[in-house]
Amino acid sequence: MAVKLKLTRLGSKKHPFYRVVAANNETARDGRPLEFLGYYNPMTNPPEVKLNGDRIKHWLDQGAKPTETVRALMKERM
Repeated sequence: MAVKLKLTRLGSKKHPFYRVVAANNETARDGRPLEFLGYYNPMTNPPEVKLNGDRIKHWLDQGAKPTETVRALMKERM
């Protein structure tokens, strides 16, 4: 089972809000995740990002691969 760290979209039309999750590679974008790891709110100025560094490190140690967007958020905030 390949695990990815990716974003799931919440919020209403034209007001996005994203959760950073660990999910199975084949899971749909808004499918059921394995664990919630933080959130990203691009609508605030500056964009608000909150990540659980301990759990993200745990998943990376287990072999999870972050998507490009999540990797950029991690580089910026951790």
